[in-house]
Amino acid sequence: MNQPTEEVKQEKSLMAQRFRGFLPVVVDVETGGFNADTDALLEIAMVTLKMDDEGYLHPHETMSANIHPFDGANLEQEALDFTGIDPFDPERDAEFEIDALTEMFQTVRREIKSNDCNRAVLVGHNAHFDHGFLRAAVDRNEIKRDPFHPFSSFDTASISAIALGHTVLAKSCKIAGIDFDNSEAHSAEYDTYKTAELFCFIVNRYKDLGGWPLALANADS
Repeated sequence: MNQPTEEVKQEKSLMAQRFRGFLPVVVDVETGGFNADTDALLEIAMVTLKMDDEGYLHPHETMSANIHPFDGANLEQEALDFTGIDPFDPERDAEFEIDALTEMFQTVRREIKSNDCNRAVLVGHNAHFDHGFLRAAVDRNEIKRDPFHPFSSFDTASISAIALGHTVLAKSCKIAGIDFDNSEAHSAEYDTYKTAELFCFIVNRYKDLGGWPLALANADS
């Protein structure tokens, strides 16, 4: 008689264990103002993260796009002066929101699957701002397959205040020993990558200090 076989439970990836099934994806936007519902989304960038076999987090893949202002979008001159963006410069090679987000979301969903995660969670510096503009663009374009959690996010400004004693991205990076070029700042691609480096530094530093021992990774929450 054949002996009954026990179902083998596949062990979750280190990434899935570390963030309770969430895949952190770093996002930054540049905009035509502060109101996500009325003001233009002008740039968006995302950086996926990977975790090595020892449980250390690293930036992985960078995606970025210049965005056409949506029809009827408000553009505040003060915001444009701050970012230096000319929304109507033909050399921006801008994309429509739906095209850029559809392509980025495909990559994010692929990374969710490859890391055995259930959903992405947005990481941002003052994440509420970036999340608000991302959600507004998703709603505006009626995108059905948004891989990001609808309201949870990881805010590196708050985390940096605790870990580094500062909230400004440039200063927090310098305290962490991460190079930061102020002349490159306020580009979504640059700021996103620096935010990714900062998030990884803090997570990895916390691990080194004993905050997330791998021996406890499988403990029930």
